[in-house]
Amino acid sequence: MNNIEAIEKIGNEAQKRNDVEFKENKKNINFSLRGVNKYYHAYQCAEFTKNVKIFGFGHITKAMIEKDGICFNTYSINNGYNQYCRDMKRFNSKDELLGFVVGYNQAIEDGMIYELDANK
Repeated sequence: MNNIEAIEKIGNEAQKRNDVEFKENKKNINFSLRGVNKYYHAYQCAEFTKNVKIFGFGHITKAMIEKDGICFNTYSINNGYNQYCRDMKRFNSKDELLGFVVGYNQAIEDGMIYELDANK
């Protein structure tokens, strides 16, 4: 096997892993993700889900999230499996929702880093 074939094989294996992860991450997303950022946004939604399971979300408790889960819809994030379940937060567009999710995750990450630095 020459170098080009080896590189292609590595690239194909990485793409397969990315596709498997993407499929898992988008399980509770009820709108299509397309384009170059689809993997990133699916990952961010999965991280958001993980974070709210740890911290809760305003009036939605950790127990409610564990029991009913959450889903992402074009204009809302809901506690439950569809857009008609209990609203966690509403948005004007899918892009606004995704921006919020990314910002929320970043705020959690920054807070954790701040706490780690403070405990040194």
